[in-house]
Amino acid sequence: MLLPHLRKLNSTTLALLAYVLAAAVMFSVAYGAALVIESRTEKVVTARLADAGIGWITVTTDGLQVRLTGTAPREADRFRAVNMVGALVDTSRIRDRLDVAPTTGIEAPKFSVQMLRTEDGIQLIGLMPEKPGPDGLGEAQLTQEAADLAPGTDLPDMIETADYPAPETWNAALAFGLEALRRLERSKISVAADLVEVTAISDSEAEKRKLEGELRGIAPEGVRLVLDISAPRPVITPFTMRFVVDADGARFDSCSADTERARGQILRAAAAAGVEGSPVCQVGLGTPTPRWAEAVGLAIAAVKELGSGSITFSDADVTLLAGSDVPQETFDKVVGDLETGLPDVFSLTSTLEKKETATQGPAEFTATLGEDKKLELRGRLTDEMQRQAVDAFARSAFAGADVRTATRVDAALPDGWPVRVLAGLKALAEVDHGKLLVRADLVEVTGVTGSKEARGKITQILSEGLGQGQTFKVNVRYDEALDPIASLPTPEECVANVNAVIARTKITFTPSSAEIATTARPVLDELATILTNCPPMQMEIGGHTDSQGSEGGNQALSQARAEAVLLALQGRRVDVSGMTAVGYGEARPIADNKTEDGREANRRIEFVLKGAQAAADAGAEATTPAADGTGAPAPKDVAAPDFSGDTSPSVAPTEKTLAPKPRPEGLKAEE
Repeated sequence: MLLPHLRKLNSTTLALLAYVLAAAVMFSVAYGAALVIESRTEKVVTARLADAGIGWITVTTDGLQVRLTGTAPREADRFRAVNMVGALVDTSRIRDRLDVAPTTGIEAPKFSVQMLRTEDGIQLIGLMPEKPGPDGLGEAQLTQEAADLAPGTDLPDMIETADYPAPETWNAALAFGLEALRRLERSKISVAADLVEVTAISDSEAEKRKLEGELRGIAPEGVRLVLDISAPRPVITPFTMRFVVDADGARFDSCSADTERARGQILRAAAAAGVEGSPVCQVGLGTPTPRWAEAVGLAIAAVKELGSGSITFSDADVTLLAGSDVPQETFDKVVGDLETGLPDVFSLTSTLEKKETATQGPAEFTATLGEDKKLELRGRLTDEMQRQAVDAFARSAFAGADVRTATRVDAALPDGWPVRVLAGLKALAEVDHGKLLVRADLVEVTGVTGSKEARGKITQILSEGLGQGQTFKVNVRYDEALDPIASLPTPEECVANVNAVIARTKITFTPSSAEIATTARPVLDELATILTNCPPMQMEIGGHTDSQGSEGGNQALSQARAEAVLLALQGRRVDVSGMTAVGYGEARPIADNKTEDGREANRRIEFVLKGAQAAADAGAEATTPAADGTGAPAPKDVAAPDFSGDTSPSVAPTEKTLAPKPRPEGLKAEE
């Protein structure tokens, strides 16, 4: 049927149909090719820009046109990007629609100065303002001030200047850094406009605490101070230990150890022998043998077994003096055991005091130092030359004291009498007030001191001056009222006192905010009272939450709450220059988050010494014990604190010092 109809079509119609069909086919082919070219061009150009690290350009194609849109950081970056695309496609096809970011003013450089002071001299390096202002230190003045601290040495001056105005706190920070350099003979001081970092070495722990207090007291406002002053282990000579058991109980007159481990071993032996409280045992260098702690432990046990007596170590010389009430058989047994047990390096001299030796002999010398700093010298000396020498020595050793000499000459005094007198006077100079008694059989120092180390120093002086086997007694009492720094609690004691208050009454906040509840104000007042009486220290205020809500929200809330406590303490006149606020969120639970009591315990503020926190972080293991004690990793809601970082929230803890933070919005309700 169709064939007859086709036959009726004329040739013109057939030609027209063929033309239309061919046009449709060609259009489809051309359109598909254009789409392929557009897609291919866009992919190639985008990939090339990505390889070049250019992410601020958006590439679109329209037929053969390549359109570039975006904002270039600089005109040079825009020009570079267009040339890069032009290497891939014909430049006539590129349509440049790129903008260039507005030009900003040239920022002033960050001024900073590093000052290094050692035994070899002083070095300066850094960048300073060319014109510090009328009250500021210029380059020439700073260099001259530093040179005056190290006369006779060349001062390497690597200070450069820039013609920009000095920041607001620059001059105060630089003046403070220079003052710190004057006070610290071995130090490195880095000064910036808002921060001064001091790293130094002091001669003793007491000097360290004194310097820290002085520097914090003169630090300028608006400048954060970071102190790192260390006190190296002193060289103890002679290396001394003296342990006594008498009618007053067991005690150390002097205690030295070569390591912290040895110190702990010695103090445990002393506690077993009846020593109470926290005796002072200095860790230092100079031990005659690595087995020092072992030998001292044996000696302490020996005196305990005797029940009365003393034992003195002066380097490798050991002197045991048993009380007159010790039975001979007990003395023989203890001496035999001690001689066998002591390492070979030690030499033991042992004496059983006889009752008659306790009576006072006819020859004696006394020196009495009063609270009014009057020193009276009485008794016997060997000749006029010794009397003059003793008087001169006393005036030198007791500088500022009113020395009154009322002695007489006795040529029949025992051998070694001058040495005993001078050693005794040198020991007496370590007390605030007291008395020295010198006899042929005994040197005794009694008195009161404001230094916890004084009794140990006296023991060292007498042990070294009198020699092995000589009898001496040290009855020196420590009086905290005479100690200018010991009345201050240690940083560890301060943190323990603070956390004891928080354990009794928590710092609470308004639900879902960092606003401290009014009921927590008495707690903050109590904390401020404690911290105001504490020495300068580096401390962290840690904020913690339970696991309800998002990790990021919990971390932000804990950070804001820790900062709120920091600001509240600052408002109560607490020195917060060494404190930082850190939010940990839910990362460090201490109780089960599945119970209300556990969640309440996890919502907390903690005070931690920064050194103690770092040690805890470094020593923590990667897994934590489960609640049932199996040792399996604990789940998120029940975990003990895991400091390894495996279960830390995705938002890392942040650290702030003083800057307040807006209250978090839309966080979970925390009560």
